[in-house]
Amino acid sequence: MGRHARPLRRWRCGGPRNPPGSGRSPDPGPRLGTAVGVLPGIGPTATVAMLLPITFSFEPVTALIMLAGIYYGAQYGGSTTAILINLPGESSAAVTALDGHEMARQGRAGAALAAAAVGSFIAGTAATVVLAVAAPPLARVALRFGPAEYFSLVVLGLVVSIALARGTALKALAMIALGVLFGTVGQDIYTGMPRFVFDQRELYGGIDFVSVAVGMFGVAEILRNLENEQTRTAVISKVKNLWPTREDRRRIVGPILRGTGIGAALGVLPGGGHVLASFTSYAVEKRISKRQQEFGRGAIEGVAGPESANNAAAQTSFIPLLTLGLPAHPVMALMVGAFIVHGITPGPNVITDEPALFWGLIASMWIGNVLLVLLNLPLIGLWVRMLRIPYQVLFPMIILFAAIGTYSLGFNAYDVYAIVFFGILGYILIKCGCEPAPLLLGFVLGPLVEENLRRALIISRGDASVFLTRPISAVLLALAVAALVVTVLPTIRKRRETVFTEEE
Repeated sequence: MGRHARPLRRWRCGGPRNPPGSGRSPDPGPRLGTAVGVLPGIGPTATVAMLLPITFSFEPVTALIMLAGIYYGAQYGGSTTAILINLPGESSAAVTALDGHEMARQGRAGAALAAAAVGSFIAGTAATVVLAVAAPPLARVALRFGPAEYFSLVVLGLVVSIALARGTALKALAMIALGVLFGTVGQDIYTGMPRFVFDQRELYGGIDFVSVAVGMFGVAEILRNLENEQTRTAVISKVKNLWPTREDRRRIVGPILRGTGIGAALGVLPGGGHVLASFTSYAVEKRISKRQQEFGRGAIEGVAGPESANNAAAQTSFIPLLTLGLPAHPVMALMVGAFIVHGITPGPNVITDEPALFWGLIASMWIGNVLLVLLNLPLIGLWVRMLRIPYQVLFPMIILFAAIGTYSLGFNAYDVYAIVFFGILGYILIKCGCEPAPLLLGFVLGPLVEENLRRALIISRGDASVFLTRPISAVLLALAVAALVVTVLPTIRKRRETVFTEEE
């Protein structure tokens, strides 16, 4: 799916289909996502990237609901590893590790896991209601957008992702530019002339999206984890007392409610609203708590609040995807790829053209959250035993699975070579202090920027003032400029460096 400008078609991969009413068991996504997400250091983005190929033989509705379930399950699995072995699966779980792992070291891992699960369920349920209520009217507004408005909106999303990325703003901007360059590889969307193909026929259709995602977030993360294997500490003794005490339940009510509100509001931000939500929730709880000295030493509020915010943000991050066709973070970029591969154009028309998909996704969110509570807490012993498997045994199996899945998309060995290339590139970027997430967003959104820029200029006969004379476009561009200015302000820059230093 290297380019958005390709003609959309129903992509079919060999394998049996599962028609509606075929008697399949409930959505296996949460269970599958948790099983892989609980593995050390993989996290939701890498999990969805590596499991994406197995969904291409399903019907579109089934495939996308399963991917969403994998996302929820992988997020839960990431919190499990953060609490038990102090290894957050992704940046939004880093805050959970601060107090969750300390609770585990004190013999209270069960209470920490239960607080994370209960907070995630309540927040996910509330955010699902927000999505169901807010998405349809926003989609009707989005139908009024033209090429100029879409161009300005995508630019705003890319700029905001700079502010929410780790490292300096310059590095994040460089990653976005590199992603946009990778997105332009292939034939020109209007003239058909090849660009940056270096006489390689395989590049004429653009770089495959799945190869980029699996390499940058799967292989690169495995290489990084192998390097840091000896630094891990684990608390994987028998986990007991999975239900919090009465005092714990009293202490987590407020953080869960506040975290839910914070996550639901910030989840729609492009680039990393779920990261900002978890950090904001932790900061709020620490600021208003009467037990500030306990934070960082095993405060249960430091687990319940960020986990609630994180999961609420995960649900509302679907709002820009389903109403505007824009990914709010890398996992949503993977979902855009899945939409395109299955012949569905993400955006405001999804609600009217694919109502079964839209409402099926919403229903699956609540069902998935229920399954996470009903299945994962009783199965915590299984996840603990999985953590005992040596990583040297796991990583060859993971890489083999990812390579087979990617090869099955087009039965082209070139896609496997691309995984190796982007895996090594991702590892080098991580070692240089650059975050791969903005690169993936640039890769997905770059073709949208180019297409809408050229389309707007064609309609206006080359008059660039069209981006400023149309009110919505002008407001969006002004917000983008303001976000860029705020990002480079000394005070804001210092605060960003402090937040992400704590995350490390």
